[in-house]
Parts: sequence; structure tokens; C-alpha cells
Amino acid sequence: MNRACRCLLVLALFCTASALADESKKLRILTFDGYVPADVAEDFRKETGIEIEVTLSGNEDMVARLKASGGAGYDLAQPSQDRVTGAQQSYHIYKPIDLSRVNADQYLPDMLEIDKKMTTLDGKLYALPFLWGAEGMVVNTRRADITDYTDLCKPEFNGKTTLRLRRPALIAFAFALGHDPFALYGNPKAYSELIDEVGHKLLSCKQNLAFTYSSSDEVLKGLRSDQLVAGMLWDSPSWELNRENPFVRFLNPKSGSLAWQMTFVLPAKGQNEAGAYAWINYTMRPDIAAKITKAAGNFTSTKGTLSLIDPRLKAQFFDSFPQGLKNIHWYPPVPAGLEEIEAKTLERLRAAR
Repeated sequence: MNRACRCLLVLALFCTASALADESKKLRILTFDGYVPADVAEDFRKETGIEIEVTLSGNEDMVARLKASGGAGYDLAQPSQDRVTGAQQSYHIYKPIDLSRVNADQYLPDMLEIDKKMTTLDGKLYALPFLWGAEGMVVNTRRADITDYTDLCKPEFNGKTTLRLRRPALIAFAFALGHDPFALYGNPKAYSELIDEVGHKLLSCKQNLAFTYSSSDEVLKGLRSDQLVAGMLWDSPSWELNRENPFVRFLNPKSGSLAWQMTFVLPAKGQNEAGAYAWINYTMRPDIAAKITKAAGNFTSTKGTLSLIDPRLKAQFFDSFPQGLKNIHWYPPVPAGLEEIEAKTLERLRAAR
């Protein structure tokens, strides 16, 4: 090899090493809004030298982005627990979690077990828990006596309630009608019949809806103006309103709240795996998890944070969930074809006047 060729080879190796070094100092996260607080990201950079680059997304978009790239472009993603194994089976966009690189003792055991149950495929774990929340009922208790989702359909609440015409409404009303929709996930025919029954119930209830919403801000506005007396909503925005008006509360319905757990997953072709594990372990420290809870309004899956969070938020949690994690339905993985069944019913509901 002549001198010129050797120089070019050395230069190429140097450039490659420099690029890899640059990648090790950047962590690209695909996540929801509010899950990477700016102050937490900055403190992580100061402690590790790794800069966080955030791309905001949602469940369907995360899967679509990673499918399109074959699992490249990001080092860490944060879908909910029901969007992991199905996407992995179909598109192979994640890599397994190496528990030897995780400080598992930081996690609440129940939360870690839920994730292991929901996101293990062929004996391999594909996700770790991050934070969780639930969808149930927000009620102005001074104006309405409501205990379950179907109470939104009471005649006296005509034009005074709300919900989203999305799959959680179908799931919630199925439970309220005495069924377990999750038990039918493996039986498309039975599931379709159940969703059809739920659709008829929601259709008869539609006159009670002042509007159907896409943003929690619409619900908060309706409750603040007394346009609404109740609706389906997530816990965090309900607690926000409760801090303004103690009569407005988040209730865990008689038939149970619908719970989701946001996770950490490793995209199949991520370039900074070491940085991803560093961020996972960092955010699961109780002091850091408490900062994330403050920013996001939802509780993380970390042990030892209750003494570090806002006492009022802690009190709101126990008021809403006096039995702790009992009477909560955790979304299982979504089988292929299931959402197509639901979409037909949702389209009919949206078109109905």
C-alpha cells in the first residue's frame, strides 16, 4: 500500500471514529410531549456529557416512523405497553432489553411485572416501564351523581357530558356493560359482536354529548364554564382542574379505569445504546422521577418518590384510587386486525347525528 492510500485509510478511520464519538454524545429520543423535561435533560448532559435530542410523537406515529426506517434514526422510543410486541412481531423494529444493564431495584415491582407480562415476546423482554396513567371519569360532584361510564347516558344529563370517539370509549363501555373486552382479543368474531353492542349503546347516548373532544383542554373548558357535568378523561388533567375546583374530581369508575404504561424501548438500529441505558437508569432515580412527575402530572414507575412529590398530588392520587392499583384494567398488546373492527363502529358513531 503506497503512502497516499495509507493516508486515505487513516483519514477514513479517523472520520469514522469521530462520527462514532459524536453519536455517543447524543441521545435521540422519540417520545410524547412533556416526558423529557428541559431541566432534567440539561442536568443529564452536565452529569454524563450526553445531549438529548427529542422528537415529539404519539403511539401510531412512533411505530410508523420506526417501521419506515427499519428501526433506525432514534436511540430510544417511548410507546405505551400495548404497542410493543405487536409492532415487533410485524416489523422487527425493536431490540431486546438487557436487564443486566438496568438498575431493576429502582422500579416498583408491580409495574415491572406488568411490563414483563405485556412486552415479552419469545422469551425476550422488549420494554421497561417509565410512567403510567389512567382514563376514567371526571365529574362535577356538586352537579352530578355518577359512578360508571354508562351514567353519562342518564336522561338528566342530556347535552351535558363528553367523551372521545376513540377506542378507549368502546373498551370502557364494554366493561361498564359487564363484559371483558380484553378476554376476547383472540376471538375476532366475538369481539366484533361485542363492539357492535357497545356501538349501539353509544349511539343511544350520543344526544347526551355536548360535544366529542380531541383535546383535554376542551373538557376542562366545558367543566369550567358549567357546560359539562361529567365526561371520560385522563387522571392528570382532571387533577389539574380539581386544584381549581374541589367539587370536580377524577373518579375510578365502578367497572374500572383503563390504564396505560409508557415504556422505554430500544429501536433496532439505534446508535447510542449505552446512552439509552444511562438515560433509563438516570430517569428512574427517585429524585429525578419526582421531577418528571411534577412536569408530566403522572406518576413514574420508580420506588421511593411519594415523599418527594407535591403532597397535594399525592392526596389526589389516593382520593381517586383508594384501593391503589386494584380495579384498573391494563391495556394488553393490540392484535393485528383489532383496530379495523373498532374503526367501523367508530365511523358509524361519528357519522350519526
